[in-house]
Amino acid sequence: MIKGIHHAQITIPRDKENEARDFYCRVLGLQEIAKPSSLEGRGGLWVLAGHQQLHIGTEEGVDRLATKAHLAYQVDDLQAIERLLVREGIEILEAVPIPGYKRFEFRDPFGNRVECIQVL
Repeated sequence: MIKGIHHAQITIPRDKENEARDFYCRVLGLQEIAKPSSLEGRGGLWVLAGHQQLHIGTEEGVDRLATKAHLAYQVDDLQAIERLLVREGIEILEAVPIPGYKRFEFRDPFGNRVECIQVL
């Protein structure tokens, strides 16, 4: 039976790994982890979000702005992450309220939809 989620994957355009490292590692503070040598030639990178892995693969011909698919990062200080993103020029988007949570959405530099959510 399913025990949990091992990783999630998003995609970026080919040859944008350095930009992805800058955003996901420098801005968001996620730690890059080594990919298995058998996958190194496929592009992309892997990072840790807490104890979960996020695989950032490469893919062409995708309109990332056309999908509701997204990741949701649980945070302890929603205002702090919002200030950080605004300083980096990221537009903050309103999210439909959910009782017991504060949250907002944004699009990463590649168009992937992202949510930040804080338990009240």
